[in-house]
Amino acid sequence: MIKSLDQLKTGEEGKLVSYNDGGSTELKRHLMGMGFVKGSKIQLKKIAPLGDPFEYKIKGYSICLRKEEARNIEVDVE
Repeated sequence: MIKSLDQLKTGEEGKLVSYNDGGSTELKRHLMGMGFVKGSKIQLKKIAPLGDPFEYKIKGYSICLRKEEARNIEVDVE
């Protein structure tokens, strides 16, 4: 099932499938440089108390993304 990163539930994991056209090209390049490449496993670790940002674990490290940034990344949830 394909979802955007902002639709994952805490603890849920998926493989990165693609980036939507709505996001910044500069941000996409930056994320790709940090390991957000096709096929990478991404897990939602936490959601901030007010619902934004989200903390994800990818390639052994944690990164926080805003909801609008996470909305532009699609993952395949098994």
